[in-house]
Amino acid sequence: MIDRLLFIGHLFLALILGGCSRVSPAQESPPEDMALPRTYFRSGEEMLRAFAPVSKATRNSIVKLNVDGETVALGTVVDASGLALTKASEIRPGKLTCWLASDKEVKAELLCFDEAEDVALLRVQAAGLKPITWAAGDVTEGQWAITPGIASTPHAVGIISALPRRIRPERALIGVQFDFGTPLPRIRGLIEGMSAERAGLKPGDLIAAVNGATVTNREQVVEILRDFRGGQTVTVHVQRGADQFDKVLKLIVPQPGEPGAEWFPESAVNLGAEVSRRAKGFEQALEHDTVLPPWLCGGPLVNLDGQAIGLNIARASRVTTYALPAALVQRIFAKLNARRAQADKSAANAR
Repeated sequence: MIDRLLFIGHLFLALILGGCSRVSPAQESPPEDMALPRTYFRSGEEMLRAFAPVSKATRNSIVKLNVDGETVALGTVVDASGLALTKASEIRPGKLTCWLASDKEVKAELLCFDEAEDVALLRVQAAGLKPITWAAGDVTEGQWAITPGIASTPHAVGIISALPRRIRPERALIGVQFDFGTPLPRIRGLIEGMSAERAGLKPGDLIAAVNGATVTNREQVVEILRDFRGGQTVTVHVQRGADQFDKVLKLIVPQPGEPGAEWFPESAVNLGAEVSRRAKGFEQALEHDTVLPPWLCGGPLVNLDGQAIGLNIARASRVTTYALPAALVQRIFAKLNARRAQADKSAANAR
C-alpha cells in the first residue's frame, strides 16, 4: 500500500512538474516556450520514470525474445519452471534466446502453439524467474494500462479504451462473386487464381451449404466466411443443375495489388503505422491506446499494482493495441501446458 501511495505521488509530481517546467516568468515569453517538454509526454522519459515501481514489480516476470540476435517479441513468465507465453506469429525459425532483467542471455525452447489466439508456449532455460501475477478484478475503461519490459522503466503507458470483445479475423476470400440479380447465393463470376476457380466452380453454380450449414442467401455465406482466417478451409456444397457435390476451398487474404484486394478499402490504410503480422481474429481482446511496435507484443499488460490484466497480442492500428484478457490467457496456458505435459510423457515412454 505504501509503495503504491509513493508511486501515485511520484506520478502526480511528474505531471505537475511537466506542466510547470521550463516556463519563462516573463509575460512576453512566446507561446512555444510554455509547451510541455517532450520528456514529460506520455511516452517521455519523465512520465515513464513515474511508473518505475510497476517495472520493479514485474521485470523478473518478463523476457525479451530474440531470434538470431534480433528482438522479435516479449514473453510473459507464467510458471516458476521457466514456462512463458508470447505472440506466436512473431516467432520465426532460427536460434531462439531470451534476455532477462539481469542482463543475461539464455536459451529458450518453443514448445507448442494455440493457433486460434496466436499464443505460443516456450521454456526459458533460467532459474529465479517469477511468474506474473494475474489480476482478479474487472477491467474498467479509462484505467491505466502499462506495458513493462525487462528495464527499470516500462516501455509505454496508456489507458484501456474498450472492454473485452470479439475481434473478427481479417477478411478472407474463397474467390466468388455473387449474382446480385437474385438473393440466392448463385455465383456470377470467379476471382482469377483463387481457390473457387482452382476447384472448378463455374458461373451459375449455387452454394447450398457451408461446412454443413444450409444457406439460402448471399449474406449467410458472407457471414459464415467472416469467422475464418486466411489459410483455413471450408467445405461448400454446390448445386449445378441436377448435380450436387462438395468442394474444399482455402480462404485467402489478397495482398495489395492482387485480385480481390480492392474489396477491402478499410484495411488498405494504416496511416503509416507498423501493425502486427496477425492483428485480428481473437476470441476476446481488450483495446488500449498504447502505441506499441509489433516486437513489444507477447508481454503482459498490467495495472498500477503490477498485476497482469492481459497479454499484449497485436498492434492493430496507428492508435490501437489489443491484449487478450487475463482469464482467457490463463485458459490458454492451461490447455497448452496440458499438451506440453502429454508430449513430455510420450517422449519419456519412447525412450
